[in-house]
Amino acid sequence: MAQLLRPDWPQLPARVGALATTRRGGVSGGPYDDGAGGGGLNLGMHVGDDPERVRANRALVRASLPGEPAWISQVHGVAVVDAASVGPGQPVRVADASIATLPGVVCAVMTADCLPVLFADLDGKVVGAAHAGWRGLADGVLGETVRAMRAAGAGAITAWLGPAIGKTRFEVGADVLERFLVDAVEPAAVAAAFAPRGGQGGKYLADMNALARLLLARDGVTEVAGGNDCTASDASRFYSYRRDGVSGRLASMIWLN
Repeated sequence: MAQLLRPDWPQLPARVGALATTRRGGVSGGPYDDGAGGGGLNLGMHVGDDPERVRANRALVRASLPGEPAWISQVHGVAVVDAASVGPGQPVRVADASIATLPGVVCAVMTADCLPVLFADLDGKVVGAAHAGWRGLADGVLGETVRAMRAAGAGAITAWLGPAIGKTRFEVGADVLERFLVDAVEPAAVAAAFAPRGGQGGKYLADMNALARLLLARDGVTEVAGGNDCTASDASRFYSYRRDGVSGRLASMIWLN
C-alpha cells in the first residue's frame, strides 16, 4: 500500500484535500526502491525507472485521489497553468505550477529535493501547487502562483511547504546568494537564510524554507505551515537527488472536494 503524508496544515479549508507521497509502498526496484529492500513509490517517468512500474505506482496513488493528477512538464521556470487543461489527450503543458477551481481537478508537482508548495485560499475556492527549486524560487514561481490564484477569485491564501532538502544539507555557491539578493525587499533576512560553510570559502548552506516564507510574505501569504521534512536527511522516507544521484520522484498534490 502506498504510504502517504497528510499535511499538518491547520489552516487548510475543510473542502480541500491534500497529500504528499513518500518512497514507500510501491513496486519500483533498484535505485528507485524504498531504501530497505522493498518496492519504491517512484512517480517519475523521466528518471530511468521501468515505465510499467511507474504506471503501477501512479495507480496506487490515484486510489487516494478524486481524479487523475495533472502531471506537468517541469523546467525550473515560473509558468502557471490551469490544471483542468492538463491530462490524457491534451498537449503536454510545460510549467512549474498549476491551479484549480473545479472540484476533483488535482494539482500536482514532482520533487526529489526541490521545494513543493501547496496553496489554498481560505474560502476553499481555489488551490494551487508549485515546484520551487532555487532557480524557480528566486525567479518568482511562488508569486506567480499566488497571482494566478487571485486572478481566479482567491481571497486570503494559506500555503504548506512539503518535503525538500533542508538547511543543513543544501550546499550552494555565492552565486545563489547573490541571485536572491538582487530583488530582495529584506536583504538582511535573505542573507540570514545562507549560513557560511566553515572552511569552504564562498560556500553556504541555504534554507529554502526560510526563503520561501520571506517570498510568500512579500506577496501577502503569511499563514504558512510545513517545512519540517528534509529529503536528503531522511533516506527511509524520501527520495533525494542530491544524496543519491539516481533517484525516484515524490509528488505533492492538492484539490477541491
